[in-house]
Amino acid sequence: MSLNDTPSSERTQIGFFGVRNAGKSSLVNAVTGQDLAVVSDVAGTTTDAVRKAMELLPLGPVVIIDTPGIDDEGALGEERVRRTGRVLRQCDIAVLVIDDTRGPQRADRELMGLFEERKVPYVLAYNKADLVEGEHALPENALAVSALTGAGVHELKERLAHIAARTEPHRRLIADLLDEGDVVILVVPIDSSAPKGRLILPQQMVIRDILDCHATCLVCQPQELSSSIAALAAPPRLVVTDSQAFAQVAPAVPREIPLTSFSILMARYKGSLEPFVRGAAALRSVTSESHVLISEGCTHHRQCEDIGTVKIPRLLRRYASSEPEFSFTSGTGFPDSLEGVDLIIHCGACMLNDREVAHRVSQAQAAGIPIVNYGMALAAMNGMLARTLEPFPEVAEILEG
Repeated sequence: MSLNDTPSSERTQIGFFGVRNAGKSSLVNAVTGQDLAVVSDVAGTTTDAVRKAMELLPLGPVVIIDTPGIDDEGALGEERVRRTGRVLRQCDIAVLVIDDTRGPQRADRELMGLFEERKVPYVLAYNKADLVEGEHALPENALAVSALTGAGVHELKERLAHIAARTEPHRRLIADLLDEGDVVILVVPIDSSAPKGRLILPQQMVIRDILDCHATCLVCQPQELSSSIAALAAPPRLVVTDSQAFAQVAPAVPREIPLTSFSILMARYKGSLEPFVRGAAALRSVTSESHVLISEGCTHHRQCEDIGTVKIPRLLRRYASSEPEFSFTSGTGFPDSLEGVDLIIHCGACMLNDREVAHRVSQAQAAGIPIVNYGMALAAMNGMLARTLEPFPEVAEILEG
């Protein structure tokens, strides 16, 4: 995927599920028009989830996910089934592929129950329809398809597009805070942790949203911030900074100019602003007996001054005057059990889609564990959380309480 492609976290995620040998992989290949998945007459050929980011008309940018058979057997099969459950956490739409020559199996019915429990919209694709003689009644949300002949595949894609259009959230990252013609200053440190030759995803997304609403963005490093503000004929509408630069940036921004961070904007965009604000209050309660889980949604090469494994633990020890125990996860490795965890500090989640973020937040809430993201944790530990949340009056009462 090139730098200009839609990031996977912003694509509609469509998972294909079902029992072994129902023809999931064959149907995935028929829907995508390419040999994305290996197919075989041997049951259980797909041994792990296969993902492909692509443009799929009439849907647009999607991630297609082919999963192993949900009825896989043995210890290895149990692990594959568990991973399939993790995939479902990320899916915006599910396609349950049913072998039309056999009809729904017990595992298929269990999957339907799981889709409904997790409120994942789904389509039933009765595959191998070319092997079934005569017509028979299908459930309302079902289609007869044939991966072999292509029958019903176009109708399946149209159905998926309709669901995606109906369920896609209408939200903005920063544009709803701005008026046409406003100026926003973005503070982007270029240090050893900055990717070579490009900006990180939240920075790219904020710039695009500013341009889409016909406002103007001025991008600078922290050391150029004061001169950038002084060069403007009028104060900027907003200053947005990398959270790691709060301590350097805040003194340079006059108090009357609103200040926030990319990470806090991402929390609002992902729908997790309120729980993260509530979680920030727990930072002060950390003790040497506390277990703090620091979780990132992506995997990357660790730098010697890595924010998650080095900077935040060091700052938290100083802020809470304690020596808590830390554990770390990355990518899809968020634990299924949070037993023993007292606080979760999560990254900005730019590489995770909304459903996965919501799952992690709800899992923490169900366990009674406070969760906060990097941006709000850094703002709180630098004594400026209230200031950085001023652009978002919807959470002001939480801080006041």
